[in-house]
Amino acid sequence: MNGPKTTEALLYLDGVSVSFDGFKALNQLALLIAPGEMRAIVGPNGAGKTTMMDVITGKTRPDTGDVLFDGGQHDLTRLDEATIAELGIGRKFQKPTVFESHTVEDNLRLALKAPRSVFPTLTARRTAEEKARLDELFATVKLGSQRNTQAGGLSHGQKQWLEIGMLLAQDPALLLVDEPVAGMTDAETFETAELLKRINRTHSVVVVEHDMAFVRELGVKVTVLHEGSVLAEGTIDQVSADQRVVEVYLGR
Repeated sequence: MNGPKTTEALLYLDGVSVSFDGFKALNQLALLIAPGEMRAIVGPNGAGKTTMMDVITGKTRPDTGDVLFDGGQHDLTRLDEATIAELGIGRKFQKPTVFESHTVEDNLRLALKAPRSVFPTLTARRTAEEKARLDELFATVKLGSQRNTQAGGLSHGQKQWLEIGMLLAQDPALLLVDEPVAGMTDAETFETAELLKRINRTHSVVVVEHDMAFVRELGVKVTVLHEGSVLAEGTIDQVSADQRVVEVYLGR
């Protein structure tokens, strides 16, 4: 019997396969994310990007393979979604979900990590620690001027930043961010790249994205998925020049 695997990686996927009704959504997928790394994952529709995120967060169980977190300490295939979130893996879906009738500040305060049983209500007196944490979050997401604005009144881009801030409030070790710039203006897209770079100073980040110009802006290692496995990996220039990548993805 094999002992536990040891790995330096924050996130370690090896030999991960997932089938839905005979269709292989993931096929022997291997991926290593180092502590403190930001990685961009790209690929055509149906490449397995969403299924990969579902496996990491415990929404989907792989048929085969290892999915380990935090230096191999945790086998994510044996844990449920809530436990994985508690371990420090936060996921931001493509469509922002904020509390529209609450202010931006209240949205962030509701998201702050605290035991749910003693969760401070919106009317509770703010502690100095909570205020400092909120100021820190506002400095990161650059929504300080919108503190008292109802979240429903924000632009699409600002809602995305607020939701990223709400995820950050939970202080996850790893953030999974799904197509954060879909539907954004060029200015908002640039701001989102800057925001993720700021977050990456203190957190590991995996960004799933279609927009290659945005991925170039991030300036990080890129993994290209195709038919459920890794087709190429490297800098944006390296993968863009790879003939196989051009054929399956960029050439479309």
